[in-house]
Amino acid sequence: MTNPFENADGTYFVLVNEEGQYSLWPGSIEVPNGWNVVYEQEGRQACLDYINSHWHNMQPNSLKPKAVIAEEK
Repeated sequence: MTNPFENADGTYFVLVNEEGQYSLWPGSIEVPNGWNVVYEQEGRQACLDYINSHWHNMQPNSLKPKAVIAEEK
């Protein structure tokens, strides 16, 4: 069995949690609680490109100053 997170031909979602952390998520697996879809099902590379263009600060929201969180929204 292949790893569904590394299937180059699969479709994926991009998820974000309340900490502002992004995740590449296989379209065939139910989205876990606490995560929201921010980019609908696409190919793996398109989702990775979306994450790379949107996730600039990997520090969790709970550790960021409030002014930084407001700028990112």
